[in-house]
Amino acid sequence: MFDVASVRAQFPALSQSVGDQPMAFLDAPGGTQVPRRVIDAISGYLTTSNANVHGAFLTSQRTDAVVETAHAAMGDLLGCTPEEIVFGPNMTTLTFGLSRALARDWGTGDEVLTTWAEHDANVAPWQALEERGVRIQQVEINPADCMVDLDDLARKLSPRTRLVAVGYASNAVGTIHPVAEIARMAHSYGALVFVDAVHYAPHRLINVAALDCDFLACSAYKFFGPHIGVLYGKRRHLASYRPDKVRPATEALPYRWETGTQNHECLAGVTEAVEYLADLGRGPRGPVTTRREALGTAFALIERHESALAERLLTGLLRIKDVRVYGITNPARLHERTATFGIRLESVTPNEAATHLGSSGICAWSGNFYALSLTERLGIEEHGGLLRLGLVHYNTAEEVDRVLRELASIA
Repeated sequence: MFDVASVRAQFPALSQSVGDQPMAFLDAPGGTQVPRRVIDAISGYLTTSNANVHGAFLTSQRTDAVVETAHAAMGDLLGCTPEEIVFGPNMTTLTFGLSRALARDWGTGDEVLTTWAEHDANVAPWQALEERGVRIQQVEINPADCMVDLDDLARKLSPRTRLVAVGYASNAVGTIHPVAEIARMAHSYGALVFVDAVHYAPHRLINVAALDCDFLACSAYKFFGPHIGVLYGKRRHLASYRPDKVRPATEALPYRWETGTQNHECLAGVTEAVEYLADLGRGPRGPVTTRREALGTAFALIERHESALAERLLTGLLRIKDVRVYGITNPARLHERTATFGIRLESVTPNEAATHLGSSGICAWSGNFYALSLTERLGIEEHGGLLRLGLVHYNTAEEVDRVLRELASIA
């Protein structure tokens, strides 16, 4: 059973109000709220363990344990070994660093494919390689559902393709892309596959082995943790490609990819965020399964709860004549989207709608959310982009009904 009231009690931020209105956080695609245990883990590290690594004294030894534990936790969350997990300031910085490392031997005539559905953190790092003569192509999407056009991908793949970069799910409209099939197609040409899973990570369990991707990036602050980036890389790639690093830094995996001193307090928070998710699948009897198995149970519960909320929100949005919903709108295809909806109202701009909702205590984003290629391809960038409503497992049916009432009043 999924007890949303028990979940919400663990998030201090959810008890806030605007005037006499309780705050409703539908802003999760821009960053989720965090449970108390994550906050305590960060504070606890700074209180008792604050030091740099590999020292011959207690606080440094505690820090070594924090670092090791965080790699193991993220390995369980993504389905890989701890040695295949790299931490960094954020997904964007990690991707820029990775693009430089991968392209050391690329040059004129080599190609990178990305798509029109991407967050720009999965576009700009590859476009930066154009100065080396690398050609960047963007794969088309189906405007009706914002799904990657696999036929266009097949047309653009060639022996010159060095890498295909694709988002697991759109942070603007929620569409989930067939990443495993894209990886299969890319590998048939000998190309590497990089997956931006930042938006997908809080909604569904990731299995990098099943995807057979070469690299995958996500951000802990999108799955109830602190602001820190995470990169998965197949072990053989992390061992063979050469990252930028200072000379005294180790060559050991995965630390050769972790530039400088890491954010140790946030690593403590990452572990606790993963443990929070695992506990949703363990139930009151505690850790009766492995952490990975518990995470599988947890995300099954999360998906069921979020799907019910998504269906409720989608049904209500389609009943408001003034509203256009972008992405997948067929209720039978809810399994192909996250509970994130990009919409426009005919009567007001997205920013005006977000401002109205904010004054009522409802948090929602407006604009392009860095998914600039998508809003340009949909022809709405110059018109203010989208109003985005994003649900996660701490949201409730009552909050969905509340936002629908507000949107109907605007319309």
